[in-house]
Amino acid sequence: MPAHTEAHHAQQLLRVATAGSVDDGKSTLIGRLLYDSKSIFEDQLEAVERSSRERGDERTDLALLTDGLRAEREQGITIDVAHRYFATPRRKFIIADTPGHEQYTRNMVTGASTADLALILVDARKGVLEQTRRHAFLSTLLGIPHLVLCVNKMDLVDWSQERFEEIKEEFRQFATKLDVHDLTFVPVSALKGDNIVTRTENMPWYEGSSLLHQLEEVHIASDRNLIDARFPVQYVIRPQRQTDADLHDFRGYAGTVASGVFKPGDEVVALPSGFTSTVEAIYGPGGSVVDEAFASSAVCIQLADNLDIARGDILCRPNNRPLVGQEVDAMICWLTEQSTLSENARYSLLHTTRSTRAQVARLDYRLDVNTLHRDESAQSLSLNEIGRVQLRTQQPLLFDPYRRNRVTGSFILVDESTGNTVAAGMITGPTLKESKVVWHAAAVAREERATQGATVWLTGLSASGKSTVAVELERRLVAAGVPAYRLDGDNLRHGLNADLGFSAADRAENVRRVGAVAQLLADAGTVAVASLISPYRDDRDRVRAAHEAAGLRFVEVFVDTPIEQCETRDPKGMYAKARAGEITGFTGVDDPYERPERAELVLTPEDGDPGAQAARIVEYLTS
Repeated sequence: MPAHTEAHHAQQLLRVATAGSVDDGKSTLIGRLLYDSKSIFEDQLEAVERSSRERGDERTDLALLTDGLRAEREQGITIDVAHRYFATPRRKFIIADTPGHEQYTRNMVTGASTADLALILVDARKGVLEQTRRHAFLSTLLGIPHLVLCVNKMDLVDWSQERFEEIKEEFRQFATKLDVHDLTFVPVSALKGDNIVTRTENMPWYEGSSLLHQLEEVHIASDRNLIDARFPVQYVIRPQRQTDADLHDFRGYAGTVASGVFKPGDEVVALPSGFTSTVEAIYGPGGSVVDEAFASSAVCIQLADNLDIARGDILCRPNNRPLVGQEVDAMICWLTEQSTLSENARYSLLHTTRSTRAQVARLDYRLDVNTLHRDESAQSLSLNEIGRVQLRTQQPLLFDPYRRNRVTGSFILVDESTGNTVAAGMITGPTLKESKVVWHAAAVAREERATQGATVWLTGLSASGKSTVAVELERRLVAAGVPAYRLDGDNLRHGLNADLGFSAADRAENVRRVGAVAQLLADAGTVAVASLISPYRDDRDRVRAAHEAAGLRFVEVFVDTPIEQCETRDPKGMYAKARAGEITGFTGVDDPYERPERAELVLTPEDGDPGAQAARIVEYLTS
């Protein structure tokens, strides 16, 4: 089977985390999924039926399929994280039944940390509760890209469409405060099986699909980071018995691919040493040769050169490297009741396959996950509490922000005296130093200048035509007596940004610098016409936010030219080189382009030639 086909099949595994308040019916829903999809053995069902009779239940309590601990069965609540495995012809599933009670928040965090989808239950009678909001926030904090809100116990509200819509609207309003990428609502009755595996006739007003169909059809392939090639080395393999001459000089590096794709012939760099080589061969389980290794593959990589590489090092692409630093900002969930987190405390930090000592430099705030309020006066974190901290490590970390890479962006803290894991953390980015430089105000107010400036930010794929439009826009504005200056991405890389490459971090810094220059020009009364690919939405939004905070006009123009048309133009031959594998990290080919979500203007080839498109921008600016 080709490796890319294996990757496709591997992505058919869906990891689901269930969450919600106590007694919302999570365990019953999972039991119903297992039962109705015929994924339980007869002896399991007999044991559950027997336990149900012993408890005096009139019907079989399917929640007992997941409530495995004796304490859970006695109390009727879920304490630990129970994992259940089942499969349908379309997909394999791992479901984590996470605790609903507030005092077991840490169990929910650890149980959902690897999930692709969060299944949040709401009791139709009670509506959205604090625990509902808590688990929704934790799900987004953990980077779970898909949320399904199950409104359960619809049979107890007479299958009311009005009640379902009320809960749906209430949760939507709360979700606007969160970073939710994909949100779906499904009304169900876990006890009776309505809308679990098959569509129900009791809610004819509901036009969506059943819960199982949602789980089978949710698209997760694009959730995997196949761009940033990261391979943390776990073990260096050298043959102990060198009886085979072919193995005499063998040196392989074993580990699990954190993200991206590695193929024989790829150029790689070993960090932190910085030595480069090429991938000679990749071996899978049992020593079988594979054509490529993708995210979550456990493999052994052999390089063409014998480099000094040890456990904790990372293999990546020369032009796409992780961030390196000893000071990071992170969100922390405190996991133990034996101690609390406080400033200046020291721990062992375990990150990918590397360990180092770390000190809590500062506790920025403790977060109330019910209200999202930040308590900046907090002095410590105790069991189940979440806060933002600044960490200083003894050795540099090779990391990516958690929102981009859940493997290289996560870590745990270990108490050195006891060896106990005390916290789980998610890196938000490098610590930004507080500037001691004071802004020197001008004596000339913006209103006193002859003209009012603005920034026009043209974004789009390479060869989309944005630079040509920018040239024409600058010409038309100057001809009309409006001061304008064009900031071309390629031109700026000859000077201001000559030291930057094309990694995600360098692209972000490139956009930041150009945005800062554009803001100064706009403040001076000039229309800054910035023309950059600027592929990442967050980078562009930060420039927008800086302009808006300064009271300056920011106009985002998305030059939406189909990639097929861009490739036919390809004036620099870059697409051809990227398709041939001569260059890596090229936007639109092996690096993503994130389309704007709130661009003021969208220009397509149907809008005419560059002159006509520039005229549309001028019309928008003057309207």
